[in-house]
Amino acid sequence: MKIGFIGLGNMGLPMALNLLKAGHQVTGFDLVKIQLDAFAAAGGAIAANAHDTAKDADVLISMLPASRHVEGLYLGDAGLLASANPKTLLVDCSTISPKVAQAVAAAAKAKGFAMIDAPVSGGTAGAQAGTLTFMVGGETNDVECARPLLEKMGKNIFHAGGNGSGQTVKVCNNMLLGIQMLGTSEALRLGIANGMDPKVLSDIMSKSSGRNWALELYNPCPSVMENVPSSKGYAGGFGVDLMLKDLSLAVENAENLDASVPLGKLAQQLYESHSKAGNGQLDFSSVFNLKK
Repeated sequence: MKIGFIGLGNMGLPMALNLLKAGHQVTGFDLVKIQLDAFAAAGGAIAANAHDTAKDADVLISMLPASRHVEGLYLGDAGLLASANPKTLLVDCSTISPKVAQAVAAAAKAKGFAMIDAPVSGGTAGAQAGTLTFMVGGETNDVECARPLLEKMGKNIFHAGGNGSGQTVKVCNNMLLGIQMLGTSEALRLGIANGMDPKVLSDIMSKSSGRNWALELYNPCPSVMENVPSSKGYAGGFGVDLMLKDLSLAVENAENLDASVPLGKLAQQLYESHSKAGNGQLDFSSVFNLKK
């Protein structure tokens, strides 16, 4: 299958490489030369621009930073919807506003394209290992057409509903994750202040009613757990600014729908404060060191 892949960043590059390993013809494009060089070194074809990436592609996958980038790629006179072949299946794996995902999909449909939103969970490690979870929104037939490719990049493929549903699940999931990490960090800090060994405290809580993913698999306290960002100076993983972006999307979505998310708003404020203190590029578990 001929695949175009736009956005070869920390997530997109390993995803595209897994498609190459599966035997597909993959043509990639990114604005950062070092990412293009890494893709080419692995055997990928390089396009001169986004339009060339989509040319002759059976499926076009995009993995971009934010809503405005997705809108810029697909919409308007210079967008892909104005030049690509309508037979190309469009798969946007970016994490963006559900409202924007719905609008872009509607514009695609009006021009004869099939499009799904398929944001991911699992981080860079999951992208490299091909174990991502895909949260997919779109028509059932379109999702099933994309499924064989998604299965080369992930192990859990969930069809959430119509267009925009994948993005809705993603913002809900990451809002909960951000809140969990803050609560886990506070509990560990309180235990440490009382003289507790954080590993002993973590072991007990992970077998008790306070157990959660952040505590059990991504512990934010240094030296409690091996091979997680907290034990590597909070390097790698999922950045504070990325979590802040997702929390902002969740709060924006809630405000548009008049839904109450007080903890989501508080989490957004706390991660924003942590980012402004110069920690935006550290892993989000670094909120363990959030100052009062």
